[in-house]
Amino acid sequence: PFTWRLLFLRRPLYRNLLRSPNPEGINIYEPAPPTRPTQQPLEALGNFRGWHIRTEKLQQNLSWTVKQQCVDLLAEGLWEELLDDEQPRITVMDWFEDSRLDACVYELHVWLLVADRSTVIAQHHVAPRTSGRGPPGHWIQVSHVFRQYGPGVRFVHFLHKTKNRMERGGLRRTRVTDSSVSVQFRE
Repeated sequence: PFTWRLLFLRRPLYRNLLRSPNPEGINIYEPAPPTRPTQQPLEALGNFRGWHIRTEKLQQNLSWTVKQQCVDLLAEGLWEELLDDEQPRITVMDWFEDSRLDACVYELHVWLLVADRSTVIAQHHVAPRTSGRGPPGHWIQVSHVFRQYGPGVRFVHFLHKTKNRMERGGLRRTRVTDSSVSVQFRE
């Protein structure tokens, strides 16, 4: 149940609701630091607490690293009446590295779900292609704002994919950082 004390303590509005949004500690205000192919599993490269991680094999030495989280909006301090009646904006944002490993090195998939965690109220999918111009390793921002999505939203399922390429010496990864899901009142 909603209480002003819970609202004050949890501060569910205007903050990032994802756990470990920057697991590798990368700063988007600087070019992505150079990387070498590695044999280490992704989990050894940072704090990925809260992320469910899997790999999807592709052809020609390519694969996707798939990382996802499902945010329980009620557990984060929001309440049903606010979500259903006011429908505050839900903003998703992410930054990915222009790694030049392929024409498309990143995908974002987000679903707004009802209490059963499977019925979809709204969704957003994007797979941007990079221009291939400029220095490799610069950061590209991807964002989307859900508005007027209808009543019933209780969960935000956030999933992003980054492309990898197997090279001599190990796996070269496309990095991602500062992933976020936040809720704001309309202005």
